[in-house]
Amino acid sequence: MTKIRPFLMFQKAVAADAVELYLAAFPGSSVVTSQPHEDPSKGIMLAELDLAGQRVLVSDSAVDHAFDFTPSSSMFVDVADRDELERLVAILGDGGGVLMPLADYGFSQAFAWVNDRFGVSWQLNLP
Repeated sequence: MTKIRPFLMFQKAVAADAVELYLAAFPGSSVVTSQPHEDPSKGIMLAELDLAGQRVLVSDSAVDHAFDFTPSSSMFVDVADRDELERLVAILGDGGGVLMPLADYGFSQAFAWVNDRFGVSWQLNLP
């Protein structure tokens, strides 16, 4: 069976920290599987997360790359209410950067676009 899942590749063995942040941001989420690199200092070889029902793969690259995350690829999250939107903006944006501050841009009730401290881009939307 064909499957399509987002894949987040981290550098500098920070995937475990990112997983911790994402599990805190999305209650009820979990680590489905996780396998460390043979050398534990290299972090996670591959883990699968269930984030609010979406399966996401994460990995720490065993080698350095000249590229990293870009906002042109992002995780788009629809939320149920304004409180949840504000909570996610605060948690995911902490230590990262704001690409579009929380506001009404005319295409939904409210929207924000942030990069988390690991460089992953999140579009947070209240439809």
